Amino acid sequence: MDSPQAVPPRLDIGGIANPRSVAVFGASDNKDKFGGRVMHYLTRHGFAGRVLPINPNRAEVLGFPAFRSIADAPKPIDVAILAVPAASLVQSVGECAAAGVGCCVVMTTGFAEAGTDEGRDQQRRIVETARAAGMRIVGPNCMGMISPLANMALTSSLVLEIDRIRTGSVGLVSQSGALMVSIFNRAHDAGIGFSLCVSLGNQSDLEICDFIDYLVGDAATKAICVYVEGFKDGARFLRSAAACRAAGKPLVIVKTGRTPAGERAAQSHTASLAGSYAVLQAACRRHGAILTDDPDAMVRLADLLVRWPTLGGDGIGVVSPSGGGAGIGVDRTVEAGMRLAVLSDATKKRLLEVLIPPQADNPIDLGGRRSGDVAGTAGKVMTPMAQDPDVAALLVVLTTVPFYEATTKELASAALASGKPVLFSVTPGSAADGPRRGLRELGCPYFDSLDQALRVLKLMVDYRALKAQDMHAPPRPGDLPPPASLRGLQAGRLTEPEAKRLLAAYGVPVTREAVAASPEAAVEAAGRIGYPVALKVVARDLVHKSDVGAVKLGLADEAALRTAWQAATESVRRHMPGAAIDGCVVQEMVRGEAELIVGVRRDPLYGPVVLVGFGGVLVEVLEDVQLALAPISPAQGEALMRRLRLWPVLAGVRGRKPLDVPAVAHVLSRLSWLAVDLGERLVDLEVNPLMVRTTGGGVVAADARGMLAALKA
Repeated sequence: MDSPQAVPPRLDIGGIANPRSVAVFGASDNKDKFGGRVMHYLTRHGFAGRVLPINPNRAEVLGFPAFRSIADAPKPIDVAILAVPAASLVQSVGECAAAGVGCCVVMTTGFAEAGTDEGRDQQRRIVETARAAGMRIVGPNCMGMISPLANMALTSSLVLEIDRIRTGSVGLVSQSGALMVSIFNRAHDAGIGFSLCVSLGNQSDLEICDFIDYLVGDAATKAICVYVEGFKDGARFLRSAAACRAAGKPLVIVKTGRTPAGERAAQSHTASLAGSYAVLQAACRRHGAILTDDPDAMVRLADLLVRWPTLGGDGIGVVSPSGGGAGIGVDRTVEAGMRLAVLSDATKKRLLEVLIPPQADNPIDLGGRRSGDVAGTAGKVMTPMAQDPDVAALLVVLTTVPFYEATTKELASAALASGKPVLFSVTPGSAADGPRRGLRELGCPYFDSLDQALRVLKLMVDYRALKAQDMHAPPRPGDLPPPASLRGLQAGRLTEPEAKRLLAAYGVPVTREAVAASPEAAVEAAGRIGYPVALKVVARDLVHKSDVGAVKLGLADEAALRTAWQAATESVRRHMPGAAIDGCVVQEMVRGEAELIVGVRRDPLYGPVVLVGFGGVLVEVLEDVQLALAPISPAQGEALMRRLRLWPVLAGVRGRKPLDVPAVAHVLSRLSWLAVDLGERLVDLEVNPLMVRTTGGGVVAADARGMLAALKA
């Protein structure tokens, strides 16, 4: 199903989204049937193209001439929508292909999503038939599409029982059909319109990125929303996301399957911590896409970014008719990780003209007026607040207030006049129906929960910071070894010495060490290195050495070293009978002020990924890690570290000296290029711990492991 299109497609995405003609299989006057509802919504919402009912038992449907088969319908036929039984779908698709149809929108279920060989085989046959003719497929297992600009509701969903379809600037691409129409309904009720809504179901032919790419070039679309369960081609998604960024169109994504147990790989910390959703997060950061976990927040955010594409800062102004509302608004804003705006003296002076001194600041409680009714005063308060240079966005926690609707509209009008984003959180229930109506009339965004308002506001602030980051892939450093030098590496698990030789070749500092085949050789190596030393068993199948007693530290003399050799090798043989022990490695003892994990792995969808986090034996307990797509520059490596929860430990906390962050950033960059150069051979490679000293003291890789795949012919 992933083979190239057999012949050039008859119709491009624009022609599918805005067809000149639509054929409806199973067309009926009966709204209780799929074909009846599709016909009803096409006519109800004024589709201006030709409607071609396909029904062998009817001469006419809803006033349109009906046709016995698609072969009998007048040509050309851009789109056919099919909700026929699964048993007859292959035949129906074949008839459409023979009739020259440009695209089949297949609502029928029971194919690859059913998980059966029969379902997968039927889906394959459908796609092969379509591709051989140049016909495209949307679905199967979808809910069709809604194209407001074409007045086309090509779906059977009851959410189309509305007077009109709102047009707007948000494009929605959804893998789930039911979720698409649910999102459409919620957005419609909030006054948000779309340029296009499409559901893709199984993505058997046309897939999410086909429609993202179309919407990038669509002048009517200013922001793009995507609900996805799985991208078919990770590399293509990265290109599509980059195209969105280049076009200045926000890309907002909801992705399910964030925490599958199967992503927990026992062999590697890096593999277990860098699951597919974490890598998608890194991919989105690299390309400026926004991830959220709520479909409603996704669309509300897209709508706000269409209205206000940029924030002038990150300061939030909070206004409420109530002291309680103002206090809760401030607490929740700060707890969400946002910054309260600091009002200028000039703003405070203007506010003092209408408010008592304690209230003439951020947050504002409208109850603290010097005199007069709140209606008539609200705008005089909101205007200077909104105009303050440090206020980038406004949050209004709307409780009840005298002259409720008039006061609400006064606040909203003054805020909107500033040109800055304003979000109302309407706290009452039905008592606030009038204010809600007023906000809708003004086109002012409002939310019925403070949680949702803050969620979307935080996403706006985060998007501003995201756009300011360096998202470009860095140039390759000139002093790296040529990628061809890696071709001779053996496939399989790397022992620690092997992994460290690879790291050292790419400029990563490693411990002074030597591999010894006997206790006597170990004593000789320790004499060269200098006591105290560490001793570690070398065995290719040995992954987590400390778990089986294969690591002995702080050995101060020859006697301690010989005792450690005996204890460590016996412990490995006891825990891993039959393990092939290649000897032991003797290492210098190294210390640091912090222990990090740094690693790389190859994600099957998105390619090489670099990871940094607080490490040692507690790495999976702390779970304080950050990822980025490789390669990265040292500056990007430092930015990655700054997102760690324990970043203050690296920066210097409570009087401690700062640690050598530039040295860690250098290692991250070099590791990322090693990942790129290894290409598809890389499974994973990690350093744990990377010992980090104070500024200027550098870093040392104290332990390392890796896994390589065989070189493909």
